Amino acid sequence: MAHLFICPNCGRRSTESERTAGFRNMPKGCSNCGFGFLFELLDDYYPAPNAAFFICDQQARLIGAGRGARELTGLGDEDVIGRPVQEVLGLEWENGSDDYIGTALEWGVRVLDKPVLVHAEGDRAEPAKADIFPAYDEDGGLLLVLTPR
Repeated sequence: MAHLFICPNCGRRSTESERTAGFRNMPKGCSNCGFGFLFELLDDYYPAPNAAFFICDQQARLIGAGRGARELTGLGDEDVIGRPVQEVLGLEWENGSDDYIGTALEWGVRVLDKPVLVHAEGDRAEPAKADIFPAYDEDGGLLLVLTPR
């Protein structure tokens, strides 16, 4: 089975063989939009057309806002880079106690289909579904996909 990857900037899915095609031994970024890195998916994953992508480092600080982020939150890269994801998005998990982002970072596991309220910059609450994918490389980090409900 081929490993699947997704670009947080444009949402294009690709396979491992596409990423390493040619003479280079180093994986390429997105062949569609040129974004510098992709996230590996363990299973096939199709985000909704209105899903918002956020990229975090190992300390849960935002390092990018991809496709759909501005539509859901009104925020772009310049508004979020370097800030803690919880501070910027004000994520309020439906059960009130779990820290799914911390779980994904600490254990390196995917967290899928978790109901959440998004209070971007303290704005009114937007109900969403969260899918969280840890990075499986030495840099760590995670991909947070928020789909409006």
